Amino acid sequence: MTIDPLRHMVWMTAGRARAYRWILIVVSLVAALGTILTARHGIDLMGKPLGTDFLAFWTASKLALVGRGGAAYDLAQLYAIQRAAMPVEPGPSFLYPPPFLLLCLPLGLVPYFVALIGWLLVTGAAYWLALRRWLGLSPRVASGGALTAFAFPAVLMNIGHGQNGFLTCALLGSGLWLIDRRPWLAGALLGLLVIKPQIALAIPVLVLASGRWRVAVAGAATAIAACGASWFVFGPSVWTGFLAGSATGRAILEQGLVEPGKMVSLFSAVRVLGGGIGLAYGLQGLAAGGAVGLLVIVARVRGTNARGQGAVCVAAMTLMSPFLLDYDLIVTAIPLAWLWTEGLRRGFLPWEKAVLLAGYILPLVARDLALHLGVPVGPVVMAAVLLACARAALHGSGARVDGRWVFHGWNGRTGVRRAEQRPARPVAR
Repeated sequence: MTIDPLRHMVWMTAGRARAYRWILIVVSLVAALGTILTARHGIDLMGKPLGTDFLAFWTASKLALVGRGGAAYDLAQLYAIQRAAMPVEPGPSFLYPPPFLLLCLPLGLVPYFVALIGWLLVTGAAYWLALRRWLGLSPRVASGGALTAFAFPAVLMNIGHGQNGFLTCALLGSGLWLIDRRPWLAGALLGLLVIKPQIALAIPVLVLASGRWRVAVAGAATAIAACGASWFVFGPSVWTGFLAGSATGRAILEQGLVEPGKMVSLFSAVRVLGGGIGLAYGLQGLAAGGAVGLLVIVARVRGTNARGQGAVCVAAMTLMSPFLLDYDLIVTAIPLAWLWTEGLRRGFLPWEKAVLLAGYILPLVARDLALHLGVPVGPVVMAAVLLACARAALHGSGARVDGRWVFHGWNGRTGVRRAEQRPARPVAR
């Protein structure tokens, strides 16, 4: 009796969903306005600059514009530029590959807050244009979809940190949406994720397992070209600095320079619960292996469509990287949007509404639960989203014959032909 209301969640009507959405919008606006109005000289009450991490993007651009791109990875030189701009100590570090520094290059041409606002507006528009396709909205209902997309709590976290989540979500969403429609363009968009490779860990698995060779070639060529362009513009010192500074990222992960509770990976969850580094890496590896295996199955089963595979791909990625912060959860807007549209199309399967609700509010509660209560719920919810997406993708594939799945090229040439000649048994609902 206590579980059944969550199994189908018939009480979650469209009217209630809209009401909860407006509550989130109002809370987000109040939080944003409160932070801005109480800030002094661009520093909030916590002593951090408005836009927080964006300060690293802006100051790295400043260094690159005067021919010191490699200095962006030198903490002493980066912090010196940050202190000259704002009285912060210490400031955020710049850990991104040189292609991202190339993308940030124009930011330093304008004052900090002009650059921050422009960055969020441009990348936020790209995020909406990509997500709108996954929501499948007609122009008549697009405004409601926009409210839902921007009420997603990960959006507020991305804005508050001045992060690149809008951009990475736009690249992921657009690339995966176009993966069969325009494979060369899709590969180019996915290849640009070299700017944040931990977000793209699952992309090669999907592309290679499904045999999308044009996407693979375009993606590899784009990534190599982006790395080469950064070498040409900044010189070899930028790559030397990046490789030397990579130890900082590992120290952040292993030594807790960023509190593990701010992250949502299984690695950080083990650390929050008191586990050692070896156990954390071991369990993270097992989770990544399981996510990869499930993604390969979905990619290989005959009849699964590209959107379902893409949703599983993004959900799998959240379990693969040990370095995943709560604002990175903005990319889960893609699998959540697909699950929602699938549920509206064919009716919601048991637990789907509960998974959707948990995934939607996760960015709002993950940090506080981990930091203050020692309850890291992130990996559990993300695993539930992955399993729900995989079930939905396989549910609609129609590839079960005589109680077994039919895989691309794995059932033998003759067996696949015989299977295709018989109608698939409908899956029980």
